[in-house]
Formats: sequence, C-alpha cells, structure tokens
Amino acid sequence: MIPQNFEYSSPNTLKAALALLAEGNTKVLAGGMSLIPLMKLRLASPEHLVDMSRIPGLDVIRQDPDGIHIGAMATHYQIESSALLRARCPLLPETAAHIGDVQVRNMGTIGGSIVHCDPAADYPAALFALDAQIHLSSARGERSVSIGDFLVDTFTTALDPGEIVTEIVVPAESNGSGFSYQKMLQPASGFALVGIAVRLTRGNGGIGFARVGVTGLASKAYRATNVEEILHSTGDPAKAAAVVADGVEANSDLNASATYRSQMARVYTARAIQKALARAS
Repeated sequence: MIPQNFEYSSPNTLKAALALLAEGNTKVLAGGMSLIPLMKLRLASPEHLVDMSRIPGLDVIRQDPDGIHIGAMATHYQIESSALLRARCPLLPETAAHIGDVQVRNMGTIGGSIVHCDPAADYPAALFALDAQIHLSSARGERSVSIGDFLVDTFTTALDPGEIVTEIVVPAESNGSGFSYQKMLQPASGFALVGIAVRLTRGNGGIGFARVGVTGLASKAYRATNVEEILHSTGDPAKAAAVVADGVEANSDLNASATYRSQMARVYTARAIQKALARAS
C-alpha cells in the first residue's frame, strides 16, 4: 500500500518547526523507521509531515556539567559509535548496537524511537537504568520529564499536542561502573522479546548502587526496583533476577507466551547482572 496524500515541510529552524507542529494533524518525521511503515499501512494518516533533518544541532552529543546531552535526531549509529558515549556512558552505545540492522541504525533516531514507545524497543531499558531525563519543546515553551513519566503505555507517551523531544540527558559514568544490555531478540524483526539493562557499582564488599531497566516483557518498559533492592541487600544475582517478573502482567503473543517471556526475563536479568559485575572494578 501507499500512504494517503500529505503535505511535507522541511524547516531549517526549531522555531519554524514548532510553529508548524502547532497546526492540526501534523507529525514529526525523524528517521521514519516507524512512521513511514505505519503510513504505508494507513495505520497513521497525518495531513502534514514536518521533517526535522535540516534543523542544526538536533543530532549533537555533548557533555555538560549536568550530564551528557543527546540530540533527539542522533541516529542509532551515531550513538553506537560516539567516542564520548563509549567513554562516559557505555551502556547506551551497547544498547544501540542491538537495534535492527545496519540500515535501520543509520537512519533511525533515538528521539523517534522513544516517541514511538514500542514495548519491545531497546532504548527504554537502558534509559531507565540511566535515570534519563527527556527534554521537550513546543511553541508554548520547554519542560523536562523523567523517562518513567514520559513512557505512559504501549505506543503512548506524555507528549502534548505540538510538542517534540529535543534531547535526552543521561549521566556521565564514574570510573569503575559496571553495565550490560542483554537481549533475547525476535529473529525476523530484531525487536526484544526481553531486554535487560543493568548499571551498577561495587561498594562495601557488595553492590553499592544498582539500576535495572526491562523492556519487551510488559506493555511498556519499566524499572525493576525489586531487583535493585535484592541486589543492594544480598548482592546475589540469582536471587535478584528471580523477582524481575513479579507483579508484572507479561505480554503474550505469537512470538512468546507470558510464561516463557517471564522465564526468559529471569535468565537474561541474571546474565546482565553478572556481566555488569564482571565489568565493575
């Protein structure tokens, strides 16, 4: 199928783009990896597309005192290959390397991915483990929300009409942190049947700090605070991994049953914790 007719604009300033987005049935075109297929299937029929690719600065990755700022138009490949991120926030490049294939990573963007809010997307698990902040802009002004507040439900975010993601802010890691993203993928699509991101440090003979993000298991990605609590109290990866699916309504579809997904979440959580511990000095 082909999309319905639509108007196309390619502004060269953020102000001009936000003004266009304030009008009617308008969608942002970032990498197009999610929106274009939906339009071809006529599951999305925007009257106007606003292409953000000509706006300078929206793909910049830089470090400021409050953390590392990643422009929403940064592609998966830019994130995977960024020297700054590899040195100061290696969990994110490792996660980006798991996304799709080479073509998708060259075109798809981090902003487009999180706005699409697919429950099997890779980035959300890492962003939960990183306590990421999402910066939003509209013609009305700017605001910042946590990743937990931004992701509302399947394909649903906290974006208001006319609002876009401009950048994602993540912490710059200190030396000695451990990290890992472990994923069981659907072979045809590359999406996560289960994906687990872990970020931790050692301290006082055990684990001093831990964050665990989960994707693919439920209707949206989430932070597994119960896993973190057991890691803090016992330092035992197996005991911590055993509770990752507790209290969660696991997805069930033609790719995997809820029972299978829950069990694989436990397996991959244990693997991610063990890998992060091995990397932590």
